[in-house]
Amino acid sequence: MARQYRHFSASELEMVWQRWKSGESNLQIAEALGFPPSSVWWQIRHRGGLAPQPRRRAERALSLREREEISRGIATAEGVRSLARRLARAPSTISREIQRHGGRASYRASEAEQAAWALGRRPKRCRLATSRRLRRTVEQKLGDDWSPEQIAAWLVSRYPDEPAMQVSHETIYRALYVQARGAFKRSLLAHLRRGHLFRRPRAGTQAARGPGRIVDIVSIAERPPAADSRAVPGHWEGDLLIGKRGTQIATLVERKSRFVLLIRVPAADSATVVAALARRVQRLPQALRHSLTWDRGKEMAQHVKFTIATDVQVYFCDPQSPWQRGSNENTNGLLRQYFPKGADLRNVTQQQLDVVARKLNSRPRQTLGWKTPAEVLNAAVASTG
Repeated sequence: MARQYRHFSASELEMVWQRWKSGESNLQIAEALGFPPSSVWWQIRHRGGLAPQPRRRAERALSLREREEISRGIATAEGVRSLARRLARAPSTISREIQRHGGRASYRASEAEQAAWALGRRPKRCRLATSRRLRRTVEQKLGDDWSPEQIAAWLVSRYPDEPAMQVSHETIYRALYVQARGAFKRSLLAHLRRGHLFRRPRAGTQAARGPGRIVDIVSIAERPPAADSRAVPGHWEGDLLIGKRGTQIATLVERKSRFVLLIRVPAADSATVVAALARRVQRLPQALRHSLTWDRGKEMAQHVKFTIATDVQVYFCDPQSPWQRGSNENTNGLLRQYFPKGADLRNVTQQQLDVVARKLNSRPRQTLGWKTPAEVLNAAVASTG
């Protein structure tokens, strides 16, 4: 199925960015406003998560009212100098305006206004793009894993009498995240401490973490469209299936095929869970190791260690949003046939878990056109190989 894209009006874009800055994910924005998720994701990714600056008319620019006065003056054969005196403008300004937009025979105020507004949309290159010396200095420090704040402070101390060699940390962030500014390669984002694809607004970061929650999370809002659309295999959803107090099983469900993996975890602390997950994921073929989506449970507090060990990025759902892991939630429901609520899972072996997983993976599923998860996964891996 072809992806759906939508062109946004100015007011619709404003709503998108207002909701993004308030902490909503791209999926929440799409659902609330009735937009295709891929279109919302593209708008946010294209801008690196940074809302565009509102457009303002320069004080010296002609206004629509002035252009209408020029149009009326032309209709009554009023001269350029007379128009200039009446509008308190230089005669050269009026003359250039008329010639630029069709001359006296074709000048129209509304068309001239639209043309001038469109011309003002031309992208302006930032100082980091135009100053090679400054850019190379900042690139070197980014390559050494310095943060933009550290670089900005160092530039002030290193070049106190050279304003041209000073730049704010916010400008560096914008140059990194907004690729249209033409300053840095996107690969430099990997040198930032968190390595996010987007610069999340402060409100969104606080809403995502909450008090006492996991730090350095990567929101589901940053998950690639391929994972959302289930287009390719290798994107997983995970959770803990809880039994009697203090007992649990880790469940992983592949989004495209609904293929399930069950992993024995003797304790729910993050070190134990992350180590068990990493060992299992490392045994998967590379084609099946793209991403993992988890909820906000503290068992994934050490998610960075998991990513380092497996090269699989962990994305975290929004708070109280189990529907964002729908495949996993549904599979956990099926597993209750074998592991009822309150069951003691301490003595369940990995061999027993593998038997249950094989049963689920060889069972036809309506959502898969009555194919089994194993069949769908094998076909998907074969097609990517």
